[in-house]
Amino acid sequence: MNKDDLIRLHYMLDAAREATSFAQNRNRSDLDSDRMLALSLLKLIEIIGEAAATVSKESRLQAPQIPWASIVGMRNRLVHAYFDIDLDRVWDTVTADLPPLISELEQIISSGN
Repeated sequence: MNKDDLIRLHYMLDAAREATSFAQNRNRSDLDSDRMLALSLLKLIEIIGEAAATVSKESRLQAPQIPWASIVGMRNRLVHAYFDIDLDRVWDTVTADLPPLISELEQIISSGN
């Protein structure tokens, strides 16, 4: 994997770790009552998607276990439909989708150095 893609994977990993950290000891209803939490999670998901969008096609093909299109699609949805964001989906992304993504990224990065 090329150096630039490894940097992007690190960005994804850092943002995913931070998002899951922010959600620790919280619950879905906190997104409705804590605007800073909601905006923080949204921004971190956007960062993950932006970094994923710039990973080269070759590196994406080397890591088919990563749902690249879904990650980028989520980013696009958040950026372009900011007035109609489903906070249930955001919560599910952070609590259900990011932990396995973190594991996959850790494996890819450790083998790509």
